[in-house]
Amino acid sequence: MPIVPKKPVTPSQRFQVQNSQPQLSKERPVKKLTEIKKRSGGRNAYGRITSRRRGGGHKRLLRLIDFRRDRLDAPAEVVRFEYDPNRSANIALVRYEDGELRYILAPQKLEVGAKVVNASEVAAFSAGNSMPMKSIPPSTAIHAIEMRPNTKGALVRTAGNSAILVAVEKGLVSVRMPSGEIRQFNENCRATIGVVANSTHNNRSLGKAGRKRWLGKRPRVRGVAMNPVDHPMGGGEGRSSGGGHPVSPWGQLSKGFPTRRKGKQSEKYILVRRNGRRVK
Repeated sequence: MPIVPKKPVTPSQRFQVQNSQPQLSKERPVKKLTEIKKRSGGRNAYGRITSRRRGGGHKRLLRLIDFRRDRLDAPAEVVRFEYDPNRSANIALVRYEDGELRYILAPQKLEVGAKVVNASEVAAFSAGNSMPMKSIPPSTAIHAIEMRPNTKGALVRTAGNSAILVAVEKGLVSVRMPSGEIRQFNENCRATIGVVANSTHNNRSLGKAGRKRWLGKRPRVRGVAMNPVDHPMGGGEGRSSGGGHPVSPWGQLSKGFPTRRKGKQSEKYILVRRNGRRVK
């Protein structure tokens, strides 16, 4: 998927860079595999904004992705690849032998007409096949990893990402995550072979502020540009960088401040943190 600069016919296209994806189908998504996506604009049940800088954007249909991969030992054929406005990764439409259609995440090196299978024990180690991690050999790139057995693939689902299976021992599987963290999973947790496709997604350049608004993202105002009544870093005679440590409008440190909640059940399965420190 090459990176293609736009011919600057208009000023907004001068810095626009797109990732060309000729393999994507231009057909409408399968209607029974879509839902209307309701958005809140960052507001909670009381109408108060709890997540800032969200709102507007283009209408989207929510594609129903098969993250559970629970139809076991039934081969499915890849029909086509599609764009999904709700994620950075592309999706693949697969058809089972009885005609059932489902969407899955599209990994690299998967082609139209190829067969994928959700194995109960073991299957070929080719892109798109899903199986328990105890059946996957070490040093294999995987994605869509379950946190607990028989749930759904919840980790490593963004474009161009993959985790590396390190070792299997004593009923636990060690996996190196894209962040560098090494954590353990139950050996019966399922994962999908391969690297998520559309790896050039991060190399694109939107080119103008309007395209950011189409994505539902509103402008971000710097704290030092505000008045003292609006932000702890605001105010000052003339231009100033604020002084002190960067904080949120409510005084919480915004850089270098740990936000992970202590006492989480999954904490005990971390062997090496993303900063390279081993957990004792």
